[in-house]
Amino acid sequence: MIELIDVKKIYSMGKVEVRALNGVTLSIKEGEFLSIMGPSGSGKSTLMHIIGCLDKPTEGKYSLNGKKVMALDDDELSRIRNKSMGFVFQTFNLITRQTCLYNVELPLVYAGMHSKERRKRAVEVLTEVGLSDRIRHRPNELSGGERQRVAVARALVNEPMVILADEPTGNLDTKTGIEIMRLFAELHKKGKTVIVVTHDPEVAEFTERIVHIRDGVIVKDEDNGR
Repeated sequence: MIELIDVKKIYSMGKVEVRALNGVTLSIKEGEFLSIMGPSGSGKSTLMHIIGCLDKPTEGKYSLNGKKVMALDDDELSRIRNKSMGFVFQTFNLITRQTCLYNVELPLVYAGMHSKERRKRAVEVLTEVGLSDRIRHRPNELSGGERQRVAVARALVNEPMVILADEPTGNLDTKTGIEIMRLFAELHKKGKTVIVVTHDPEVAEFTERIVHIRDGVIVKDEDNGR
């Protein structure tokens, strides 16, 4: 489903070039549950942004379900992000003044879905992640784990092909982080492709495949035996 060949990402900082990715080749099949693990500055978040069509490679090839991403314009990339990708971030990225229901509905507003239909769908996914009793609450009325579950529900609401989670346990205590990773494991069992970006080996242990990245290159790609 996802294929990157010799992908490079170079940022120009004045006269200095920073190579965030320096020749990454990676294939991901539909239905995989994998982690991209590396220290700060390793290029893992840059790789996630490229996989999620938030950014384009400077060089190399990226194909998503047979589509050559490098050839797509901004509108086409936006459509892919909205319909095919679900994002979960470390800082939740929720609108604090609005209810959980509103936050989860928002991607469906951009997709042009009718209000009655999108509300029904938002309630379904909030129930799926265990928040049926928090639908009318605002994020500042929730625990960190509940906020992240709202973020997961928002990522699921468009029924994307891929869930991309960037340090999803970074702002959570250990117990809550385990609960969130178990939620991702449940989504994987239901057939979702789940990609988790992390620096934490304990988080990576939940996944079936661990891709180790350092200094912009993949240094190890292992089956985790789960």
